Amino acid sequence: MTSDMLKSQNRWLVLFLLTLVYVFNFIDRQILGILAPFIAADLGLKDGQIGLLGGIYFAAFYTLIGIPIAWYADRANRVWIVSVSLGIWSAFTAISGAAQNFLHLSLARMGVGIGEAGGSPPSHSIISDLFDKTERSKALAIYSLGIPLGIMLAYFLVAYLLSRPSDQPFDWRLVFYLIGGLGVAFAVVVRLIIREPERGAMEAREGVSVSTKKVSVLKAIAHLLGIKSWIGMCAGISLASYGGYALSTFLVKYMVQAFPDSNMGNLYLVLGILNGIVYTAGVFIGGAICDRYGRKNRGAYAFIPAISVLIAAPAMLLTIWAGQLTLSFVALSFYLFFIGVYLGPSFSIAQTLAPISMRAMSTAIFFFILNMIAMGGGPTITGFLSDWFGETHGATHGLRLALSTLMVPFALSTLAFLWTSRHLPKDWKAAESLNENGG
Repeated sequence: MTSDMLKSQNRWLVLFLLTLVYVFNFIDRQILGILAPFIAADLGLKDGQIGLLGGIYFAAFYTLIGIPIAWYADRANRVWIVSVSLGIWSAFTAISGAAQNFLHLSLARMGVGIGEAGGSPPSHSIISDLFDKTERSKALAIYSLGIPLGIMLAYFLVAYLLSRPSDQPFDWRLVFYLIGGLGVAFAVVVRLIIREPERGAMEAREGVSVSTKKVSVLKAIAHLLGIKSWIGMCAGISLASYGGYALSTFLVKYMVQAFPDSNMGNLYLVLGILNGIVYTAGVFIGGAICDRYGRKNRGAYAFIPAISVLIAAPAMLLTIWAGQLTLSFVALSFYLFFIGVYLGPSFSIAQTLAPISMRAMSTAIFFFILNMIAMGGGPTITGFLSDWFGETHGATHGLRLALSTLMVPFALSTLAFLWTSRHLPKDWKAAESLNENGG
């Protein structure tokens, strides 16, 4: 695709559509935790089983399939991969609604994980070919808005269904059917509208010689793991997301247990508003601020996330220890804003530090480490800790104690981001030099 053709394809429309794909990604990923009280009651599941469904059962397939898909995405039509993947994970989301027991739901969640593996790596690569390095953090922060917007829409849907006058009990299965069906339909829209951009288009426009050579998976892994700040950003986002995934999986279940007199519909509505406004603001502002200060000091792309996680951690703790629902919501607002800041900068660095020929692979390996630690470990370990603490302290306080252990990964995340901020300027410069020389 020539530069004229690149201009003819509205990059903001492409970014908008890919962000909507990510919205479906996170609706389908987080809906299990949002519906956890209803699913657990209907199927008789313990916290440890909920943790497995939202954790390792999903993450293992997501991460393992992600690397070969990313290898293929660095060689094939990325738009086709994104649209087919969206169709697959949406179909398995719909199938989740038919689950009659833990085994059925486990198999369906594995299918969702396999489908979602083809979403973000090619999407990140496409976005990097539409936005240059000075805009990439902001663009990927906008893409990352799919996380809070997806969670918000899932909460709103459940709140709406709960508020409908009906003689029948709330049907959690209907949510899976609706979301899955809409996702399959949108997959067709994505395939018809978005066109495949030229690889390395931004660098080519700046006069950089773009390499077209193909790199093996092992060589890509060896190269990326040799970059200190790439490893540091990966560790920072993985540890912070460990806490984030664990809290999102069990937050509704905890609040329902801790505040049993609260109106369920209103609870879901407020959680949706907080995710849609506060979390969204944190993600967008985080990307914009890092792009602004990162022009003068590249280390800001890691230093600002370090500070944001440091502030988010005690806000999370207050959320689960507050004795009043209103105070818990206020603390949750602070947590959601600051925990959103690191997303855009982290994803941007994963792209910027990678050679053009490894961009989809960089995101896949980044996500492999991120999701095995965060998605695989956070909900799974927290769920089993909740069951363990619950034997002595009761279900509600046991879950509160389990969630309190998340202060450890948040603290380690802060240290990882601070360490990365020291190495990032040098590694950024080396990456620019490598791409300029056709690496």
